[in-house]
Amino acid sequence: MHFITGKHIERRTFLRGMGASVALPFLDAMVPAGRLANSGRAFLAADKMPLICIEEVHGLAGNNDWGATQLLYAPATVGRDFELIADHPAKSLEPWQDYLTLISNTDVRMAEPLSAPEVGGDHFRSSAVFLTQSHPKQTQGSDLWVGTPSLDQIYAKRFGQDTPLPSMQFCIENLDQSGGCTYNYSCAYTDTISWSSPSEPMPMIRDPRVAFDMLFGAGASPEERAERRADRASILDWIADEVAALRRDLGSVDRQRMDQYLDNVREIERRIEMVEIRNSSGDERALPEAPAGVPDTFKEHMEMMFDLQVLALETEMTRVMSFKIGRDAQNRVFPDSDSARPFHPASHHGGREEAILEFNKINQYRMATLAYFLEKMQNSVVGDSNLLEKSMIIWGSPMADANIHNHRRCPLILMGHANGELAGNVHLQAADDTPMANVMLTLLHMLGHDEMESFGDSDGVFSLATPPVSATSF
Repeated sequence: MHFITGKHIERRTFLRGMGASVALPFLDAMVPAGRLANSGRAFLAADKMPLICIEEVHGLAGNNDWGATQLLYAPATVGRDFELIADHPAKSLEPWQDYLTLISNTDVRMAEPLSAPEVGGDHFRSSAVFLTQSHPKQTQGSDLWVGTPSLDQIYAKRFGQDTPLPSMQFCIENLDQSGGCTYNYSCAYTDTISWSSPSEPMPMIRDPRVAFDMLFGAGASPEERAERRADRASILDWIADEVAALRRDLGSVDRQRMDQYLDNVREIERRIEMVEIRNSSGDERALPEAPAGVPDTFKEHMEMMFDLQVLALETEMTRVMSFKIGRDAQNRVFPDSDSARPFHPASHHGGREEAILEFNKINQYRMATLAYFLEKMQNSVVGDSNLLEKSMIIWGSPMADANIHNHRRCPLILMGHANGELAGNVHLQAADDTPMANVMLTLLHMLGHDEMESFGDSDGVFSLATPPVSATSF
């Protein structure tokens, strides 16, 4: 029997067995009878917008005075159909330019020092400012304070409570430090970008295995999970009977869609297992302090985390995610970037043109990993749409020119069409002294928080309407 008349399965359906719990992606069989003709458009319209917030640290080479004249961040064209030069960090994202809203000339003033003891501590408070746009209290104690919940958590509290996981927080670098960091700041300010309240930082997940087990259960206890991994058994083996039974009641399109999804689950599971085996072999690791499930290369780790995020969004296990892809003042080297300079020292380029371009190589390498994510999102079918059409992706940095710890004219790029709220293919240049918080407030309105009159240090909203094409001031 196929789900054609009078019968449908729930939007959030789980296949369970032996401690595994695998949620299904959207299928036509989830659309109530009589509404399939439009591929469930009306049914899906009730779905809330997926939100992904991604923080980069240390700004970009194009936010340096000389880098700006070379168009290494803000394009020459303001308005539609902007052009990214060959050395632009986002050049690899050009195939998705129709989904890009590039915003230049906004400030993150709340990351600046407000008193003499705070001078020099920019690296250790900036991350706490990115999604709060509020100034954190300087303390190494438990009296943390950032002024407001972060943007992602504001959205999760209202529109994420009906999902199994109201939000998920991911990271790449070692963020599990405790106690105080430098300049009398708690490491909590450096280690997360998500705050459920002004005094409650949200923990972030670095290990892909931890994220996988959160999404798919993969065992009812730590012992059961360890036993399954030792036997090299897949969670799909535990739900094979349920999969077979469900396939008999699905149409051909749904069967194909479900098979592709389960193949993706198995593939990410296999890749995690391969990384764990490789990192447990006794061979020297590039990241000796990292859990066995963490790849030693930045690119592999980023792609694995992006794959997990796409699976979570496809199944609506969550619709709110934050992703911290770096840690301020880190000295990691990225050999594949063609630069041998450690990340933090490279950002302190001294204003020398050659050193700025060297830092830009690292910027290009790190941002190129987003192309993998955008492609995955665009290829993820949801009814007659895809995840990139439905989602709002916020990528940015609370720092502009890390060489002088400057927070003026910080980079901010929106990706996705946000259920039609964002047109894409546009460069918007803010007036001088515009807080980035103005953009964040506008985004919160798009996300359904129309009642909010301010956010952080906002002094108004920021129009995301496409302006007429004009020349830049450069």
